[in-house]
Amino acid sequence: MSRDEAAHVARLARLRFSDDELDELAAQLSAVLDHAADVEALDVSGIEPTSHPQPLTDVTRVDEVRPSLERDEVLAQAPSVAEGQFRVPPILGEAP
Repeated sequence: MSRDEAAHVARLARLRFSDDELDELAAQLSAVLDHAADVEALDVSGIEPTSHPQPLTDVTRVDEVRPSLERDEVLAQAPSVAEGQFRVPPILGEAP
């Protein structure tokens, strides 16, 4: 990629670069495009398209009721409780 092409790409992206940065950008973009050309040139005929090289496994558990602590026991351990619920500090400004 030429320096002028790199400058054009930078203008399209509304980015400003110094002359030295444009030279470096041109070299980096050239390397990326060369690599993309190498990948495109690979013979992949006979290879089945896949989205993942390994089979996906569902790691979620079944949603079922299981024994747990009593509500009052849990709330007794909380630093602050209001109306039977955990009370936490506001994170998006002051509380109403």
